[in-house]
Parts: sequence; C-alpha cells; structure tokens
Amino acid sequence: MRKSTIPSLSAQKALQKLGADICSARKRREMTQRRLADGAGVSLPTIRRLENGDEGVSLATLAMVFVVLGEVSRLANLLDVGIDDVGLMLSNQRLPKRVRAVGVKKSKSDLDEPGEAVANRKDSLGESF
Repeated sequence: MRKSTIPSLSAQKALQKLGADICSARKRREMTQRRLADGAGVSLPTIRRLENGDEGVSLATLAMVFVVLGEVSRLANLLDVGIDDVGLMLSNQRLPKRVRAVGVKKSKSDLDEPGEAVANRKDSLGESF
C-alpha cells in the first residue's frame, strides 16, 4: 500500500469529499467514468483515483474534470479574494490605529498666524468651504 504524502488528516478528508462530490456530479449528469475520462483527456484509472480522493491526481486533471462537468467557474473562485474570510479578517487586523496627513509642513508664515495655518491646510486638503 502506498504511503500518503499529505500529512494533514483534514486535507485527506477534504480530498475524499471532493472526490465523492465529483462522483455525484458525474452521476447527476448521467455520465460514465469513461466519458468523463475521455472528455478530460485522462485515463479511466485516473478518474477512479480522483473520485477516491487520491492526492496524486494533478491539478490540471482536476481543472479538466471541472470543465467537462461545466463547473470551471467554481474552480476559478475557490479562494476568490472577495470571499476569503480569513484573509479579510487578517487584513482588517493590520489596519493602522490612526491615519495622519503625510507631508504637511508648517512654514514660517504659518507659525506667525495660527488661524490662517489651519485654514490654509484645510484648503489644501479640500476640507474648507
């Protein structure tokens, strides 16, 4: 028996579920394993290995199977940045506590008349009326 190359039990379970889901999708479409293999350009044993959750099946084979099943958009959207909850959460955690204006320097005239300095700064930022 061949030793698994994926050390994670959760990854193995996920591949087995993916294989079972591919098998179900193929059957719902009333497609044989032979027809799926021919459409994907792979051998029948490769389809059997894929449906059994074998981690040795290539990503290219998986992509072609999704094409044949008419589900290529699902593969393309697996880790879409718009729905990557973990990535968005991590990104939000790295937001700065406060944001400060960059490059605003006080000139000598700004120091002489404090009221005007604030007005001039607001004008340059588009905040005054």
